[in-house]
Amino acid sequence: MAKNKTTTTDQDVNQFVDSFAQTPHRREDGLELIKLMQRITGKEPKMWGPTIIGFGSYHYKYDSGHQGEAPLVGFSPRKAAISLYVFTGLDEHRHLLENLGKFKMGKACIYINKLADIDMHQLELLIRETLGFLAAKYTVN
Repeated sequence: MAKNKTTTTDQDVNQFVDSFAQTPHRREDGLELIKLMQRITGKEPKMWGPTIIGFGSYHYKYDSGHQGEAPLVGFSPRKAAISLYVFTGLDEHRHLLENLGKFKMGKACIYINKLADIDMHQLELLIRETLGFLAAKYTVN
């Protein structure tokens, strides 16, 4: 079975934030997301792989037998956009995206250009719903 590529590391979150901050607003957005996700989850930020800042973790196991650990929620500041890992992907949660603002959907994440493009209250609702779903379905650490 393949080993998971995205696992926690000892990389310093603040150093990482400073390294990706090509512009002042990009650094501010990263710090704001850290504050928001830490407040909602009650978990300290940790690096997952070289580019994802995650909060808390859960153990998943698929029907295929593949299993591992993943962050409850997180984000990754990429060059083109910020990837938000805050959505279950389930149809019954799609209504939470309706008032989120300007974003694009990926397979497992939401892409935004900057925090000013989205409604922060709606993002908080989305995160809380995702946390509830994960707690009901998986073993949360």
